[in-house]
Amino acid sequence: MPLLHDGDLSGRTALITGANHGIGRATARLLADMGASVVVSYLRTTAAQHFPQQYPETYQENRRLDGLEVARSIEATGGSALAIEADLLADDAVPMLFDEAEKRFGVVDILVNNATGQCANDSFADKTRHGKQIDARVTGNIIDKTFGVDVKAGALLITEFARRSAQREARWGRIIGLTSGGPMGFPGEVTYGAAKVALENYTMSAALELGDCGITANMVYPPVTDTGWLTEDVRQFVTQSPDHFHVAEPIDVARVIGFLCTDAASMITGNVIRMR
Repeated sequence: MPLLHDGDLSGRTALITGANHGIGRATARLLADMGASVVVSYLRTTAAQHFPQQYPETYQENRRLDGLEVARSIEATGGSALAIEADLLADDAVPMLFDEAEKRFGVVDILVNNATGQCANDSFADKTRHGKQIDARVTGNIIDKTFGVDVKAGALLITEFARRSAQREARWGRIIGLTSGGPMGFPGEVTYGAAKVALENYTMSAALELGDCGITANMVYPPVTDTGWLTEDVRQFVTQSPDHFHVAEPIDVARVIGFLCTDAASMITGNVIRMR
């Protein structure tokens, strides 16, 4: 489904983290359809290894998917893709991803910070949220694993993207992050929400600092999106909530990301784009 007449990304290379399932997978497929060469960065994890009772098996299966399947599906339809399994908590992961992308496709000019670290329903209090019992207090382990991927790795990916862009005197680039946080907090998932807000702040700084290089930086805040984790309780919550209008599919979010990668979005930067 074409987005705009100038939605051709031929000659561009996109690095997408967490691209083996959900929004990352849909984004990889869409950007490849738009002509970009795509680097599928992923890490097979057990999303619920610490809190298995809180996540449907479908979501756990999705987190364990092999990114090679995504790359092969892109290549099967004439696209170009490279799958790299990488633990973003590792010190050498970020430069390695860029190095491998450049060996295969050339410079990376689109970065999608989609990966999420440890999924924890943590809280400062004992409560039930969306029908799920919050049975985890905030811990150092949860903070380290969540901030390590969402914040530290996200910031280092932006840093590496910016450094390499400056070296080649780039005049075009796209940085897009995914968020679900907010300045008023994220009760029931407090560490996750805080990490996403930190990534938002890094991305807004990138928009201001890199704008004169033709690089835009934006965050996309999806609505409740069915990546396999939804339960009937969550769907019921959406129908009753005054702030939520839709349960989205991953491709709905990918289309917004795809638009932000086009030349038509060259003056859209420094925004948190809220989908509802």
